[in-house]
Amino acid sequence: MKYLTLLSLAATFSSLAMAAPETYILDSNHTLPRFSYSHFGYSTQLSRFDKASGKIVIDRQTKTGSVEVAIDTTSVNTGSTLFNEHIQGKDFLDTAQFPTATFKSSQLKFEGDKLVSVDGVITLKGIAKPITLTVTSFQCMPHPILKKDACGANATTVVKRTDFNMGKYAPNVGDEVTVTIPVEATKE
Repeated sequence: MKYLTLLSLAATFSSLAMAAPETYILDSNHTLPRFSYSHFGYSTQLSRFDKASGKIVIDRQTKTGSVEVAIDTTSVNTGSTLFNEHIQGKDFLDTAQFPTATFKSSQLKFEGDKLVSVDGVITLKGIAKPITLTVTSFQCMPHPILKKDACGANATTVVKRTDFNMGKYAPNVGDEVTVTIPVEATKE
């Protein structure tokens, strides 16, 4: 009887340990948020931010967690030094006053074991708005090079520039901006 009680307690503590949240730190070399928009209807322009940081806390058993991402808006990379400076000006990112954009969430949505979306708040140019990131892929496994557990995902959303006081040249330059965030993070 004593053996069964000990076995039962061990199983209980084991399942509690498995349900513990895990923290993953973003890999800044593989987390480069991108954005695209229509340029006068001629083409879809694609740019990115070269510096992002943050963490993901996830409990895959209880399907809960949180996400915090900070994007250095001064690291915008359009492919043109002149345009980088233009887009950092007051009419757009206003990086002198707002050098960081953030995304924060504590609402992860799963379908079975698959993470499908993250509801949160993006703050850009000092303006906070709720958004949903649609997760198009999600995977956690041991990293073959780092020899640590890692998670990765691709997430996307659409925001309007005018919602963040960046509507200059709209609608000629598209108001809708598609934001795509490829994320890789290693376990803390």
